[in-house]
Amino acid sequence: MKCRSTRFGSFEVPDDRIVRFPSGLLGFPESRQYVILDHDSEAPFKWLQSVDEPGLAFVILDPTIFHADYHVDVPVDALTEIQDGEEPQVAVVVILTIPSDDPGRITANLRGPLVISHTTKLGKQLVLSDEFPTRYPLFPSAPPAGDTSPRVEPTAECPA
Repeated sequence: MKCRSTRFGSFEVPDDRIVRFPSGLLGFPESRQYVILDHDSEAPFKWLQSVDEPGLAFVILDPTIFHADYHVDVPVDALTEIQDGEEPQVAVVVILTIPSDDPGRITANLRGPLVISHTTKLGKQLVLSDEFPTRYPLFPSAPPAGDTSPRVEPTAECPA
């Protein structure tokens, strides 16, 4: 399948690499076919590029990389929608928001994770309870936006 992207140009994608979201994603119900692309061979980030809309792409990440306690109980109806009756083999990823003016302020949408079946290449976006934030900071100790001054902490004594 031929894929066009405003970020990556045109490229061929084997049909078995297309991930289909029958219900679409929140805010993008018409875009249902995506391909997962490596951001960089060394980085854990991936791109979820729409095959249907060249300008639509999301940065995604396995949430356990930055939040070891993050666990999603995938509802049975969601598993039924994306599985083929076999033992569930799914990946859970979250969509990141990277502010263009301050990339250090990356946040992850923990409330709307994507569940993708390895076997069927079908996916579904879940909507979890309010206890999961939509803007969970990946780097919570980052300095405030616009603050480029170095942090200097006074010590109790001067070194001799």
